[in-house]
Amino acid sequence: MTALLEAPATPEPPATAAPTRRGGRTTVLTVGLLAALLLLALLSAGIGAYEIPLGDVLASVQHRMGLGGHALDRTAESVLWNIRLPRVVLAVLVGASLGCAGALMQGVFGNPLAEPGVIGISAGAAVGAVGAIALGLTFLGNWTVTVCAFVAGLATVLLVYAMSRSGGRTEVVTLILTGIAVNAFAGALIGLFIFFADNAQITQITFWQLGSLAQATWPKVLAVLPCALLGLAVAPFHSRRLDLLALGERPARHLGVDVERLRIALILVVALLTAAAVAVAGIITFVGLLVPHLLRMANGPGHRFLVPGSALGGAVVLAAGDLAARTAAAPAELPLGVLTGLLGSPFFFWLLRRTRRKQGGWA
Repeated sequence: MTALLEAPATPEPPATAAPTRRGGRTTVLTVGLLAALLLLALLSAGIGAYEIPLGDVLASVQHRMGLGGHALDRTAESVLWNIRLPRVVLAVLVGASLGCAGALMQGVFGNPLAEPGVIGISAGAAVGAVGAIALGLTFLGNWTVTVCAFVAGLATVLLVYAMSRSGGRTEVVTLILTGIAVNAFAGALIGLFIFFADNAQITQITFWQLGSLAQATWPKVLAVLPCALLGLAVAPFHSRRLDLLALGERPARHLGVDVERLRIALILVVALLTAAAVAVAGIITFVGLLVPHLLRMANGPGHRFLVPGSALGGAVVLAAGDLAARTAAAPAELPLGVLTGLLGSPFFFWLLRRTRRKQGGWA
């Protein structure tokens, strides 16, 4: 202690140095993600079995927006506007929803291993969607599958949240084990629906299990758009309270945060975002786990950037994944959910090992 007191003081950097560096890094990351997303969107719109040059893509978009350019031939216009662009927009919406939901889950549960797919929300929402298909439910028209997915996803996340809490906090190991159990039960329910479904319904259910954007259309984009935009618009307003919650429940309460109310509100947002994604794309895992961690390592844990940044990063990852799924085994198409699982599983394993080393074990 004496040595520490007598040691010469180390000159400290100016108080504004760290925030300035962090702000510059945030700007660079934001601009980089936006540029990557724009580039991927343009490439995805042009690359495929019917090639459309990048210049023609830009010209057609400008023409539709009334900014000059020119219309393409009939086939190219149909491929671009009826097949490619709906798929690009859907990839952006689904990726943004999953990325943002992952960042919120990790903030709400206070641990780095929470993600809608890992703890069963995606599987639960898929049960709702698959059940609506197998039972032939149409009570809300085009919204039926989305609403069923939302209700099932909400029930799942509330169940996992209730079962994972012990002594006023959420335990990582309990969270993961509960997610494993919920995923297994959801898989059993999906299997049961398949057993009683006819051939046409089995084809649709297989789509939900593997995850894909192959059936993207503008009506599907319009069906998921309100849910995704609502969730993405609400999430950033809770960033400051998530930063306070990261200090611990007791300090957060002393600073004026209603912890349980915050968690319930964000659980609803996560369920909305996840249901919106699952309803149109099926089960796509690990996006919500991988993206927030990469951004946290690059720019720190502050949720003011992490929440909207995860939405933007998720859109980039899924746009890139969908492009790879369409082109890696052309003319065949890889299931998008399978591809993200193959890439995300090693990352999750590394994350488990890293967390265990830092904590010195799970006990």
